[in-house]
Amino acid sequence: MAHADTADGLGRRTPAAAVLPAGGRPPEPVPGGAGGRPPEPVPGGAGGRPPEPVPPGIGETSDRLRRARVADSAAAALADRLLGVAASALPQMYSDGIFAFRIDGTRAPDGAWRLTAEGTSARYTAIAALGLNRLAAAEQRLLLAGDTCDDLIAGLASRAGQLTSLGDAAVSCWAAADCKHAALPQLLGRLAELAASPEPRYAVDAAWLVCALVAARPYADVEEALAAARDRLLGARGRHLYPHVTSGSPWYRAHVGSFADQIYPLQALARLHRSSADPEALRVATEIAAALCAAQGESGQWWWHYDARTGGVVEGYPVYAVHQHAMAPMALLDLAEANGPDNMDAICRGLRWLAKPTEAEEPLVPDDVQITWRKVARNDRGKLVRGLRAAGTRVSPSARLGTLDRRFPPGTVDHECRPYELGWLLAAWLT
Repeated sequence: MAHADTADGLGRRTPAAAVLPAGGRPPEPVPGGAGGRPPEPVPGGAGGRPPEPVPPGIGETSDRLRRARVADSAAAALADRLLGVAASALPQMYSDGIFAFRIDGTRAPDGAWRLTAEGTSARYTAIAALGLNRLAAAEQRLLLAGDTCDDLIAGLASRAGQLTSLGDAAVSCWAAADCKHAALPQLLGRLAELAASPEPRYAVDAAWLVCALVAARPYADVEEALAAARDRLLGARGRHLYPHVTSGSPWYRAHVGSFADQIYPLQALARLHRSSADPEALRVATEIAAALCAAQGESGQWWWHYDARTGGVVEGYPVYAVHQHAMAPMALLDLAEANGPDNMDAICRGLRWLAKPTEAEEPLVPDDVQITWRKVARNDRGKLVRGLRAAGTRVSPSARLGTLDRRFPPGTVDHECRPYELGWLLAAWLT
């Protein structure tokens, strides 16, 4: 916990008291908290019986869910159900103060699903904290073996020097600011170091940098850094959408950006405008939303790869569950709440696809295990279709290479889930 002088987001030395409001709360010591004794084992580690979930009705007080119910009661019911899935699945991905990188599902001989956690991820821990912070502290402890989001942030801060990715540092700062955590100055200092790197910038990292600094605005002097991050994000856009990397991409895919490369900048610019009126940021966010909604699949799919020059779809698959239930709703609802357009119909179409994917013979939200499967994909090794379509559209933006759809039809379900997917789900619907 930072109580001594620490570096602010601009690299200057500032007293910690100037960064958080008086009484900025450190985490309460709880058994199993970060730096304390290991948490008591709980039933429902990966592969075991899930712990008791947060009581039903987790979304009952959500204004966003109430709005969705008015637009489409069935879509809203799925979102409400998924909040319960998150409450059951997240504890199985958590151990010793950090979340797993992923959880894999395999069928046992008796037909039951076995869930196995693999790896760890600081980035996913920060995103999980952004979602879990929407729950009361008592509910957090139920899901985190006695820990709270304060403990998650304390653990991230203890490893701040090990963060080497701008995106990891940005979401860690964002979570610290969201939790009003006393470690925010320490994490802002690390973010400033990484933001100064001349390495190629990813669109997602540039967006998260803006989100982090907007969230930190009430607690630290980040205006100079935020102005630079804003200009960098706006300047990275192609003629219509964002490429994946602002410089340094291979020639054949320099024009390609993923859904994530669009939705996170959209969210960042909407939050920036809501934080302090920025008409240009709102205009660009609105234009990105319009392009994504215009390209949305007939059954509600949020497609995967786009041409930053034209706004057209380069390759639709995989279609990811998290895009349907969390990332699109989260960003589009942020835009609406920043006085942008209301895209609730598109949000609900995305949820309806998730309820029954038209391409797959099995659901992405199964009835026999509390999980969401990651995506519906093509069975093409080495991402062949994506590579060919990237190269084809580089030469001719309208090139479709339609034979690839017949040779490699979509339908393969990836039996994997990552904690960030469920963290964004909570943030999307409980904000």
